[in-house]
Amino acid sequence: MKVKGVGWLGSPTDRFDDMVHFAVDVLELKPRINESDFAVFDLADGDTYEIFGPRAIADAHQFMRCPTAGFLVDDVAAARREMETKGVLFIGPVYRSSGGYSWSHFFAPDGHVYEITSRS
Repeated sequence: MKVKGVGWLGSPTDRFDDMVHFAVDVLELKPRINESDFAVFDLADGDTYEIFGPRAIADAHQFMRCPTAGFLVDDVAAARREMETKGVLFIGPVYRSSGGYSWSHFFAPDGHVYEITSRS
């Protein structure tokens, strides 16, 4: 497994509107998705930044209590198998989107959740 970068960043917050305004007005990002409690921003290099409000956290991202990074790999399933042989505990399956993204969440030694992700 080779980590190629940090390809995804998720930011849970109880100040969702303030964070979306920050992303749009200060960072000058354009949302691809902007729902009542979930926003997705595609960055110029292909990376993704997502903001989760309280309802999104409660509904589908309960384990996210601080910003979460996604380490970019070529093959999420293969990287997960390799990491599991080294004792890493994963949460749920390998997820795949219709847009070709794959990801899988895991606990790191610091107790926080991270993910491995690919854009294949």
